Amino acid sequence: MLSLEKIDACHGRAQVLFGLDLALAEGEGVALLGRNGAGKTATVLAVLGLVRVTAGDVRLAGRSIKGWPLHALARAGVGWVPEERRVFAGLTVAENLRVGTTGRPGPWSEARLRALFPALDPLWHRPAGLLSGGEQQMLTVARTLAGNPAVLLLDEPSEGLAPLVVEALAQAIAAVKAEGMTVLLSEQNRLFAEPLVDRVALIEQGRVVWTGTPGALDTQPALRERVLAL
Repeated sequence: MLSLEKIDACHGRAQVLFGLDLALAEGEGVALLGRNGAGKTATVLAVLGLVRVTAGDVRLAGRSIKGWPLHALARAGVGWVPEERRVFAGLTVAENLRVGTTGRPGPWSEARLRALFPALDPLWHRPAGLLSGGEQQMLTVARTLAGNPAVLLLDEPSEGLAPLVVEALAQAIAAVKAEGMTVLLSEQNRLFAEPLVDRVALIEQGRVVWTGTPGALDTQPALRERVLAL
């Protein structure tokens, strides 16, 4: 479904990805795990064309999407939850969700999103700028799902959130994956990420150095210590 093929990428003058290879099958969940600065966010941004890809290709369902603008990627089925929470502060929760629609058909109607994030339901007509950080993160995910993407990219969605919000996000990610959505989850929190995915990819210094099942990673303590400091 989504593949990054021998990607070199630069942020400004600094090279951040080095021949990176990563492929996700349709309906598969992959957690991209690594330390700060390892290249997790850069990998997500390479899909979106927000870092300069100098070599390699990014393909969606067999078609190159390298260099496509964000609006074209959204229409093609790429949904993105960025690392920093991005809401339209002056719009209500309901209005934020409507901004996220792309016209793509799919299961994630307003009613289903209200059921998926029940904590947002009583806040439906509240300006997003008045929500807590956790509520804003739930809204950011819900707004992305409102576009009914085929591939969901999440960049460290659990960072800095209260445990109850982290649990709500985990339940939401599990629900969308159960509907057949392809999920790339960039995370430092292994305990959050691993139950939600089929495979783990470890990234170190801009390269994917290992892929396998979460269970297989348990048999690699030296690798875990080196790449994740665990």
